[in-house]
Amino acid sequence: MNKQRIQGFPYYLGINALSDMATREDRVCVLNIMGGESRQVTPTSHAFSGGNVVFGTAPGKAGSVLKTPAGDIPVYNNVREGLDAGHDFNVGVVYLPPSGVRDGVAELIRVNSGLEKIVIITEKIAVHDAREIRAMAQANNIDIVGGNCLGVADSWNRVRIGGALGGDHPDESLLKGSVSIFSNSGGFTTTIAQYLATEGWGTTTLISSGKDVYIHYAARDFAHALKNDDRTKAAVLYVEPGGYYEHDIDFGKPTVACVVGRWKSKLTRAVGHAGAMAGTGDKAEDKENWFIEAFGTEGVYTPDNPVVSKKGAVVNNISDIPAALTAVMELNGETPDFPSTGSLALKPWMANDRGLNLPEELALKPVKPSAPYDEQVEALKEHIGAMVARQTMKDKSGASVMDPKSQVTSVHGHSVLDLALEPLEANFALPLVHEIANENGRALLDVAVAAEVNLVGDPILVAADAAREAGNAPNAVMATAAAIVGPNRLERALNCTDMLIELFAHSGLQDGSDEDFDTSGITLDEQSRALFLAGPEDKDDPRPEAMLKAVAARGGKSVFLKFLGGLDARLNRDAILAAIALTISWGPLMRKRITKLTAHTLPWYLRLYGVMVGATIPGTHHQSGSLCGIPREERFSEWTMADLCYLAMTGKKPTPEESLPLQILVGLLISNGPGSISAQGAKGAVAADGPQTPDRVQINKAMLGFLSHCGYSHGGNGFEGMAFLLQEFEGKGLTDPTDPNHGIDLKQMARDFAKDYKRAKAEAKELGSEVRALPGVHHPIFKGKPVNHDPRERFIAGFMKERGDYNIFHAFYRELVQALYDTGASRYVFCVNVDAVIAALLLSLLWKDYQSGALKKHDLENAAFTVFLYGRMIGSAAEIDDHLNRGRNMDTRTPASACGHVV
Repeated sequence: MNKQRIQGFPYYLGINALSDMATREDRVCVLNIMGGESRQVTPTSHAFSGGNVVFGTAPGKAGSVLKTPAGDIPVYNNVREGLDAGHDFNVGVVYLPPSGVRDGVAELIRVNSGLEKIVIITEKIAVHDAREIRAMAQANNIDIVGGNCLGVADSWNRVRIGGALGGDHPDESLLKGSVSIFSNSGGFTTTIAQYLATEGWGTTTLISSGKDVYIHYAARDFAHALKNDDRTKAAVLYVEPGGYYEHDIDFGKPTVACVVGRWKSKLTRAVGHAGAMAGTGDKAEDKENWFIEAFGTEGVYTPDNPVVSKKGAVVNNISDIPAALTAVMELNGETPDFPSTGSLALKPWMANDRGLNLPEELALKPVKPSAPYDEQVEALKEHIGAMVARQTMKDKSGASVMDPKSQVTSVHGHSVLDLALEPLEANFALPLVHEIANENGRALLDVAVAAEVNLVGDPILVAADAAREAGNAPNAVMATAAAIVGPNRLERALNCTDMLIELFAHSGLQDGSDEDFDTSGITLDEQSRALFLAGPEDKDDPRPEAMLKAVAARGGKSVFLKFLGGLDARLNRDAILAAIALTISWGPLMRKRITKLTAHTLPWYLRLYGVMVGATIPGTHHQSGSLCGIPREERFSEWTMADLCYLAMTGKKPTPEESLPLQILVGLLISNGPGSISAQGAKGAVAADGPQTPDRVQINKAMLGFLSHCGYSHGGNGFEGMAFLLQEFEGKGLTDPTDPNHGIDLKQMARDFAKDYKRAKAEAKELGSEVRALPGVHHPIFKGKPVNHDPRERFIAGFMKERGDYNIFHAFYRELVQALYDTGASRYVFCVNVDAVIAALLLSLLWKDYQSGALKKHDLENAAFTVFLYGRMIGSAAEIDDHLNRGRNMDTRTPASACGHVV
């Protein structure tokens, strides 16, 4: 290469034509060749260029090699060692960290007198260092490209030096043609080349100039080389704000300039590329005007205003570059280099409208992808349901989130305040289908769960009764039952579900309730058919017929039940459960809202729901054909989840007025985010199982984790709230808790208690002990303000006020928190928390039964604990399913560095 100064430049410039920028004769040395970026990029560049990298440096790694498709590249500690080993080079590529770039450049220049070019990939080089780099290069007649660039490439010479121009497959993007690209953005250099091909324009030389404050090889240098390159007929520039590099330049050939970054003129400091700085005279608008004046156009080119001249055009959207260039070249009598490779119109390879009825202009039809992506997309089409990336889920959740402002939790996008007003069945389904179940889905869920509640003759009931008789709390009783609902007891149901998914996966079915769907093309072999049919072990089970009869009585629709009904034989209970579960989950599965694993495990959750509710009912109430005296047919055909839960707690069916408070309570209690103790138990149980393949999933074990982490503080606080209210209202003569004219002075009651409590606190302090915390009062999340509120309690208060309802126990709690403050027993007005709401609402519902002796104090306390468990059971299902799909093996473990030892 000629190292003489080119005439007309007040500084050294050695590259006379673009064809000299990256040649097959260039030999390259890469500094920091084993660094993260270079290790990924250099092998591709080396192979594409026919093996142009002679060696690289990496201090301390001498003797190693960087493997590439074109052979191994040797690595030395420094440049001198590589030269001494006989490797000559004329181009240096710098991948060093910013603080090391100046010394790296100095080393290249000092030890190699044959050095001609340096490409600096590093960004954010200090301005002082950049000045010294410039001075060293000029003093030694060396051209520098960068920093903060992706290097250079030449489509004619098939050479790439430096960064990743052309991506992982440069042969697909660097198509031989007649257009050169000079771009401040490395990534857009490749994108522009790909866009040009859609109009039939190939490239000659591509230069990623970078956009650090110092652009060593700038637009003026490019213009000179452009004029002297016989291969190049036109140029494309991608220009960002900052600097005067493009001012008053004659490019000599037709040029399209894309000027971007208008928004940056509103900033006062560097953003993105360090050189893209705001300042008077070098804003995007100013640079546009420089080019408009140079080209003689009447403004900026757009498809609606296609203004061009023979000299060029100005655009501010890269998608307009190809058409603008074609228009400019037509004026110059030039045609594209090759036929168009396509268009820039939006061409989705996949589409999922989530069931929305989109207008025609938005409902874009998928097109066949180019190879090799076409095969990959076809393979994806075979995949059923959502695909969720695995990640560490310690203290994280993809199911629930608390709004930091309102402190209200949402589950799969639904606020618990809204869920409190939804039917209980919708809430039981939400964690597993990620949507509010419709009326048909709710009816089917009622049938599925009702079929599991009566445990007569089942070892589960014996175990639950034994746990109850041993004095265990409700969570331990439920856990005993859940432990027995293991994978072997669900194997047939899960296999039925998998078989149905396989049969209908690619049938075109979008809605599981579509009984008009044509199933005539779906066939079963004898072995598969037998999976759904009743066997000898099912001969005494009356539930299959009762379940089908109940579905019909409720008007339930299921294409899967209809399909199985066509088998013309008695079905087993597991097949019906699988069909019901899949009917509920099929729509979300097809819309990729849930994974196939979630749909597969839904029958397990439904059975657990029924068993855990049923286990809270003492064994004496489980009879053949009836539960608490309620016939099977009635429960299956008419009862709701709210009815079943109320029955489990009280032994009777509720009126609509009685079931509504229960529904609201359970809805409010669903929140069981990753910070709660019970959710940590559930998530930890999942994480301990390792890779979540269907054969290793154990939903019941995860439910045990949730239940074992509940207790009298976390879960049973409503239990204690119930005991507290019973103690305070003992002997007060209360007959109707819903009558505001009850005749009891709640203010005085609260004040008397507050004074006693204050006195007890003082005495405890003297003795160095602590007074027992008040159940239902205060919460660590809702504190710090003069008056504190639990948003769930405020929701209940507003709902009751709107309906004109009254609850004396709730009213007493409100008086109590104020009295505690007024008497000085508390520093601010505590909130009435959701545990107090549980106790107040339930005690109001059950007061008459308590007064009559039908329910004992222990029954009321257990009811408060149990309703908490019902809500958190739903929330735990959400966390379990989320962790099964999203979590990693052992990802709830606390690192040793975060653990401590208490002496």
